[in-house]
Amino acid sequence: MKTGRASRTALRVAIRRAAHQLIDWPLVLDDPIAVPLLGPGFERDMERAMHPVARDFRLFMAARSRYAEDRLAAAAASGVAQYVVLGAGLDTFAYRNPFPALRVFEVDFPATQQWKREMLADAAIALPGNLRFVPLDFEHKALADGLAEAGFDAASPAFFGWLGVVPYLTLDAFRSTLATIGQMPAGTAVSFDYVFSPDTLGPKRRLVFDSLAKRVEAAGEPLRLFFAPEELEEELRRAGFKRTEQVDPDRLNELYFKGREDGLKLSPVRIGMLTTAWV
Repeated sequence: MKTGRASRTALRVAIRRAAHQLIDWPLVLDDPIAVPLLGPGFERDMERAMHPVARDFRLFMAARSRYAEDRLAAAAASGVAQYVVLGAGLDTFAYRNPFPALRVFEVDFPATQQWKREMLADAAIALPGNLRFVPLDFEHKALADGLAEAGFDAASPAFFGWLGVVPYLTLDAFRSTLATIGQMPAGTAVSFDYVFSPDTLGPKRRLVFDSLAKRVEAAGEPLRLFFAPEELEEELRRAGFKRTEQVDPDRLNELYFKGREDGLKLSPVRIGMLTTAWV
């Protein structure tokens, strides 16, 4: 996204999470903040998010957040007390955080963060005491410096959520962030999603990719960074991560959509994966 302008893709993700709350049952991601945060004015967008054609994107948005939050819960159970949401957008975890000892740091471009804070105020959603906003222009300040100014303890392990961000980055920005996380103490982990190179996709998967790429480019946030699974494993190893997990739609279906009476599940036509890596 462009510095100085709020993220349009963040709004689209939030609309899909809200639509999931209204029409899919049982919920994959139970998020009572999603609908109130949007407030009025998004009725037509919500209708589009409920359309069968948009179903797979809606389900994936719910499943990827659930996946990351499940990994976060495991980290919190092991004593991790810091959660950093990179490119937080309209993420709602901090406002429904079930872990009293867990501090949450929302990192985002200043314009997007200000826009979110205005939406929170309009919806009368209270800011929890264990939340810290980290407005950060990556062109002018390093992630470690921004976090330190917000009271982040770099000597203690943390969990990082980095959803819906990596495909929009440059390779240098991706590596810089990985290096920062990879230098942290053992027990630190990061969850994120990535997209396969379009040149490696077959016809069906290429159609899905092209549809997504066209929409986000029209929003001014084009896809720029792609990996093969083995390439990503190497990037993570070089950055200092000791263990990794890669999860495709089949695994997400096994985790979150198995046995549903409504038959909802993710399409097997995958264009990327979810990953967690541990220091």
